[in-house]
Amino acid sequence: MAEKALLLLVDDDPALRRTLSEQLALDGEFAVIEAGSIAEARVHMAAQTMPFDALILDVGLPDGDGRDFCRDLRAEGLKIPIIILTASDGEVDIVRGLDAGANDYITKPFRLAELLARLRAQVRLYSTSDHATYRIGPYLFQPGARLLQDTEAGRRVRLTEKECAILKFLFQTSIRPVPRQMLLNEVWGYTDSISTHTLETHIYRLRQKIEPDPSRARFLITEDGGYWLNLNPEGPIFS
Repeated sequence: MAEKALLLLVDDDPALRRTLSEQLALDGEFAVIEAGSIAEARVHMAAQTMPFDALILDVGLPDGDGRDFCRDLRAEGLKIPIIILTASDGEVDIVRGLDAGANDYITKPFRLAELLARLRAQVRLYSTSDHATYRIGPYLFQPGARLLQDTEAGRRVRLTEKECAILKFLFQTSIRPVPRQMLLNEVWGYTDSISTHTLETHIYRLRQKIEPDPSRARFLITEDGGYWLNLNPEGPIFS
């Protein structure tokens, strides 16, 4: 993940929420928003401009069963990982939670290290899927929909399959800049029929779509024989 993973923790025990939030945020890997009920969780989910990366959900909540809430969220199309917490370790309860659409099921009391390991695994898996949503400056990037949404201007930018693959790889890689040949191999595969000119043409078209001034790139930066994706275009303009 390029930034902290944003978690929604839903549990009616304030002490547990506080402890978990502190521990999850300790290493700067996660940012946590707390909710004590389904209604409060709904408020937080509606208020967020950037979708959550994962949901940790208790079963026993004051205004409903967490498993029913999980099932409702899946029916509404929510794809993020959901980890259910419960004091019951019966097989029927576990199966019911997984059948509701949960990605994982952890019984209380649990070891924090185990929760962290399972959470990291789910977030990592989700972050590489087409269901993930990424923040690129003012844009929300949705690879599965091949779409960039400009949340400030209310504008939607449609992407081709290759444009989408270029943005996704540049977002996810830790290499800066990404060499042209590496990007070609990743997006087009190993083939002699594709040249760097093909990549440059796609970069040019992408800049026409997303850059305020394509001649002075803020997002898709050319540098040292490759490209990198600037996630903070409010800084200096690069050429």
